Amino acid sequence: MGVKPVVTITWELAIQIVNTIVLFWILRKILFKPVLNIIDAREKAIKTDIATGEQAKSEGLAFRAEYEQKIAVAKNEGQEIIKQATLRAEQKSDEIISTAREEATSLKERANKDIVQEKEKVMNELKSDISNIAILAASKVIEKDIDQAKHEEMINKFIEEVGEAK
Repeated sequence: MGVKPVVTITWELAIQIVNTIVLFWILRKILFKPVLNIIDAREKAIKTDIATGEQAKSEGLAFRAEYEQKIAVAKNEGQEIIKQATLRAEQKSDEIISTAREEATSLKERANKDIVQEKEKVMNELKSDISNIAILAASKVIEKDIDQAKHEEMINKFIEEVGEAK
């Protein structure tokens, strides 16, 4: 018994190989090239979409950074406005307090002047009343009229001496 080869080369095998090569060539021309073109086009579209996405992402990040900067500037401006308003309020408060103190001082000075004037007025009225009472008492004692002018002069002198003694 002899060993039989597994594959024998025959005309059928040669025709099968030729048929496979022709089929491969036909499929390559008809099917592979269009499918490869579709795959290449799809790959290019995906790369374009990825590039567009990256560009949009970088633009978004740039806009984000710009808006964050604008927000920071607006925040600083807001703090500055609040600071200025606080300073103006403090200045206005100081002005109001100063004005109130000045008015209080002015009222106090006017009241003191009024008191002094009223005191002088009362003292003058008191002097006049005392001199009238003294003249009346002296005229009753002497029972004759004395010179009114001389008597008033004496009484005023007496009142001044008493006033100085105080």
